[in-house]
Amino acid sequence: MKIALTGDVMLGRLVDQYVIQNRSVRPEALWGDVLPVLLDADIRLINLECVISRQGEEWYPVTKTFHFRARPRAMEFLSAAKINGVTLANNHVLDYGPAALLDCFTLLDQAGIKRTGAGATIEEALAPFVLDMPENRVAVLALTDNEPEWEATRTKPGVNYVRYSDSGLKEPYRSRMTQTLLSMRQQAGLAIVSAHVGPNWGAPSKAIQAVAHDLLDMGADLYWGHSNHTPQGIELYKGKAILYSTGDFVDDYMIDQEERNNLSFLFMLEVEQGRIVRIRLLPTCIEDLGVRSANERERQFLFRTMEGKCKALGTAMGVAGQVGTIYLK
Repeated sequence: MKIALTGDVMLGRLVDQYVIQNRSVRPEALWGDVLPVLLDADIRLINLECVISRQGEEWYPVTKTFHFRARPRAMEFLSAAKINGVTLANNHVLDYGPAALLDCFTLLDQAGIKRTGAGATIEEALAPFVLDMPENRVAVLALTDNEPEWEATRTKPGVNYVRYSDSGLKEPYRSRMTQTLLSMRQQAGLAIVSAHVGPNWGAPSKAIQAVAHDLLDMGADLYWGHSNHTPQGIELYKGKAILYSTGDFVDDYMIDQEERNNLSFLFMLEVEQGRIVRIRLLPTCIEDLGVRSANERERQFLFRTMEGKCKALGTAMGVAGQVGTIYLK
């Protein structure tokens, strides 16, 4: 059984203007030659780093530089890749206010795409979604440390926000996550936590490492990080995997020529007998407001840098042809 994970998928701004709203562009085109690989998985999950709606106004247009919103036709693009679930705990899902967020929920629900990480209440934002696999069930929850003003409450829409330090999650967030993961373990055989945390660049801090360890100790089987614009190293911890950052998968961002934030991977989790046994890394490149498979030079850069980042965390990555592989012990 295979679960495909991507980093941030941002369908707003220029992607919305020139791809989503352009009726001559087929929805399948956004995913390029990566689409067959996505469709070969049993489950496909993305971090949706924008809101999908026609509603709302920019949140703090003077002090917040970037606001990301895609029009409702974006749902056709998600459906073309048969996206099963999206995580919404990030720093752009409320860029156009609560009305747009609630409208986005409706559009996702109508399309049959599961969601987690944001909600009309904190209870809804905390609730994981559960997907059936051929021989198992997988539960996914999402959290973020971005935009504390967006923290959902019992009476206010928002995101599943957390605070932490070098010692890990702070209270009451630690207790909240402990209870949520306990519930996830009762609902599914495999538990994944999506975490949109930390800065846009650089290796994972001591605090982020502590949070990842906390969540796996609480019962998660995989830490799926993003927010950082480039893929970061993978750590193996107590037989489980920590993907500190899965980078950017679709966006219109300016390219840093040293960091190469237009390059990342499609991360394919291979599940056997109810546990993740391998992670395949398939190199990708953002080009012309869509994604494609990386070319030879891009693959060499990705594998070289990723091997170094993994080695710094004590993890070995093998490379065979066009695919990297990490084996879980």
